Amino acid sequence: QVQLVESGGGLVQAGGSLRLSCAASGRTFSSYNMAWFRQAPGREREFVAAISWSGGTTYYANSVKGRFTISSDSAKNTVYLEMNSLKSVDTAVYYCAADRDTTWLRRESFRYDYWGQGTQVTVSS
Repeated sequence: QVQLVESGGGLVQAGGSLRLSCAASGRTFSSYNMAWFRQAPGREREFVAAISWSGGTTYYANSVKGRFTISSDSAKNTVYLEMNSLKSVDTAVYYCAADRDTTWLRRESFRYDYWGQGTQVTVSS
């Protein structure tokens, strides 16, 4: 089992940047594929980005491609989401998730086994 704790959220102006972190404890997260999801008020949770357990493969939602970058640091057991050129539509609670099945990167939230508590990102226009 793995425990996930997100941090780094906050209030930022449109066009600004934030970096989210997801610290994993328990079983080493190199055994999992990792992902970021987000959920805005009144909307379903949506996929943002995923990274393979090795860090060698990444996958992005079209809405964030070119603006967001997912990365991992196995020595720190931490996954990051670098968010640039933020827009008001990026406002949401951002969640980190871990998938025990490392066959391929997946975007369906129900396939992920472990979740963090979320961190709020608010982009003001």
